[in-house]
Amino acid sequence: MNNFREKANFIWSIADLLRGHYKQADYGKVILPFTVLRRLDMVLEPTKKAVLEVYEKHKDKKPEILEPILNGVSRVKFHNRSKFDFNELAKDHNNIAANLRNYINGFSISAREIIEYFSFEDQIRKLDEYDLLYLVIKHFAEAKNKFEVSEPMEMGYIFEELIRKFAEISNETAGEHFTPRAVIRLMVNILFANDRDILRKEGIVKTLYDPACGTGGMLSVADEYLHELNPSARLELFGQELNPESYAICKSDMLIKGQNPANIKFGNSFSQDGLEDEKFDYMLSNPPFGVDWKKAQKFIKDEFDNKGYAGRFGAGLPSISDGSLLFLQHMISKMKRNGEKGSRIGIVFNGSPLFSGGAGSGPSEIRKWIIENDWLEAIIAMPDQLFYNTGIATYIWIVTNRKEQRRKGKVQLINASGSDWESGDKNNPFYVKMMRSLGNKRKEIGDGKNNKADQIKTITEIYESFAEGAYCKIFDNEDFGYTRLTIERPRRNEKGEIEKDKNNKPVPDSDLRDYENVPLVEDVETYFKREVLPHLPDAWIDHSKTKTGYEINFTKYFYKYKPLRSLEEIRKDILALEEETKDMIKEIIE
Repeated sequence: MNNFREKANFIWSIADLLRGHYKQADYGKVILPFTVLRRLDMVLEPTKKAVLEVYEKHKDKKPEILEPILNGVSRVKFHNRSKFDFNELAKDHNNIAANLRNYINGFSISAREIIEYFSFEDQIRKLDEYDLLYLVIKHFAEAKNKFEVSEPMEMGYIFEELIRKFAEISNETAGEHFTPRAVIRLMVNILFANDRDILRKEGIVKTLYDPACGTGGMLSVADEYLHELNPSARLELFGQELNPESYAICKSDMLIKGQNPANIKFGNSFSQDGLEDEKFDYMLSNPPFGVDWKKAQKFIKDEFDNKGYAGRFGAGLPSISDGSLLFLQHMISKMKRNGEKGSRIGIVFNGSPLFSGGAGSGPSEIRKWIIENDWLEAIIAMPDQLFYNTGIATYIWIVTNRKEQRRKGKVQLINASGSDWESGDKNNPFYVKMMRSLGNKRKEIGDGKNNKADQIKTITEIYESFAEGAYCKIFDNEDFGYTRLTIERPRRNEKGEIEKDKNNKPVPDSDLRDYENVPLVEDVETYFKREVLPHLPDAWIDHSKTKTGYEINFTKYFYKYKPLRSLEEIRKDILALEEETKDMIKEIIE
């Protein structure tokens, strides 16, 4: 599968035909739908002749009867009954637009709907007007070998590479569309880790959902993993996607792989939940980092105010600038409960959901709800520079309502960032540096193939061992909680006397007000007497303002003290630098 990028580059090179007529930012509007069409064409090629023969016999039947018959002949969940394919289209320059429309209309309903999400008719009209339509089709027809894939996953890689290129030149965020496959594989490994015996059962059927599924990478990797584990198992895939191009690609991929494309819904998962009444065994997602939820604000706030915990967002609302925790709440609402054996969730976040918001705020209340319900199983800190659109650190959260007995009441933190590896990047157990960066992506995690270390296996083993070590810490749920105390001191008059209210109680001075965060596992009064009163004997706690908060300070738990360098070491380095630059200075002067 190593030549997927070479194939993607060749397909993208066809965009050179558009130069002068299209803006670079619009190349993807032509290349992506043609790529989908050509791939569908390739899949149908072996049975095309047979489908046309059967169509002639049954063409007078109603569509609801005809479609299943032709799908049966094509041996996939779609067909094309037009006499045209790409090879035939490339034979007639004069009628190319009419023939292409005939070809598209010949697809079964499920495939035709996919093409419509590309607004492809607009591009056909433009390309025909510029006299480019035939040239583009001819190039795609001649590039047959670029659409022959050795593995089912390869076309997914090609689509994603094309989208990355499209996003780069149009200044869009490529990372909103896809996640590095190795990261997904790690998430799937951990999501299925405790269920391997169940998943090996003959004919087992499970469901998996991604509320921000992009081109379907998460769904495809999970499906591939389960088939490797048990060829007789079936994973029913479900998803929703807001971007029309990504949605169309995802649906076409599901169609080709024999999944039900009707399980992939279009729209905003928050305001247009296309799978409202569904519950799933597994869920995976990489929602956009730090994307605001202004467009769905009214809908979400109304659900929060009117439904509370009976809705999806009852625990709280994060800041309008970062909707990450809304995705997690949405997914939790789709966990199986009440004797249905529960669900497991894997989701990628940046650092913000770990600690943003103080006690009583939306994010803190969401963390409190998740942790106090004993749903947070593990968080894995990943290396930075792992994603295409950002170099920041990322974290995989594992959330479940069916923890193993040994994990109940516990949270496992795994530091797989590799940032404190003493040997630098050499032999780092958690990542390898890429020979050539892709956007902000300069690191990757290996899977043991192509002579690369198997970081996926290393991290999975740390998770499965559930034992404390240099890269793993295990905490009780309560360890992340704290009590937020409001410490008051009395207001004094000009004589230094304490002012009192009508009940003869000291009046608090807002200028002297202070706050203390007391670990939840510690008694508040004991802490107050030990830490506050010795320094502020006139202080008291305003218990009416006491709040409980939760945060996960990952850096603190894995902090390693590094002693400061000695003055002698610094002096030696300075002298060495002076010696190195001495000759350079002479050259400049002379």
